[in-house]
Amino acid sequence: MSLWRTTPDLQALNNLRKNTINEALDVRFDAFDDESITASIVVDSRTHQPYGLLHGGASVVLAETLGSTASYLCIDSSKFYCVGLEVNANHLRGVRSGRVTAVARPVHLGRTTHVWDIRLSGDDGKPSCISRLTMAIVPLGNMPPPV
Repeated sequence: MSLWRTTPDLQALNNLRKNTINEALDVRFDAFDDESITASIVVDSRTHQPYGLLHGGASVVLAETLGSTASYLCIDSSKFYCVGLEVNANHLRGVRSGRVTAVARPVHLGRTTHVWDIRLSGDDGKPSCISRLTMAIVPLGNMPPPV
C-alpha cells in the first residue's frame, strides 16, 4: 500500500521549480515508489562553497524541498497545509561534481506532524549527508494572511 494521498506527478513537481531556488540550483524530482520519493541537485559553481565542495546549505535545500513536497503529497490539501518546523543535516563527505541524489522516507506520519529521514549520496552511491525534517500539518483555517 502506498503512503501517498496524491500520487506524485514528477513532471508537475518539476514544473513548480520555475522562478524558485529549485530552478536556480537545478533541483529535480527524479522518482518515487510506494515508500519513498527521490530528487537530486546539481553540484557545480551554483552549489559550491569556496573550497569547491557542495555547500551544506545546498544539501539542506534539497532535503527540505524533498521532505516538504513528500508531506504535501501525504495530506488532504483541501483541508491542511504543511510547513517546516525543524531540519538538521549531518554532512558525511564532500562532493565536488555531478549530482547528489536524495531519498526521503517517512519516520512518522501523524495527524499534526510528519518526520522524514532523507539520505543524500553522490553519483558514486556513497553517502554524503543524512538529514531529518519535521513538518507541521496545519488546518487551512489557521493559515496566516499573505504578506
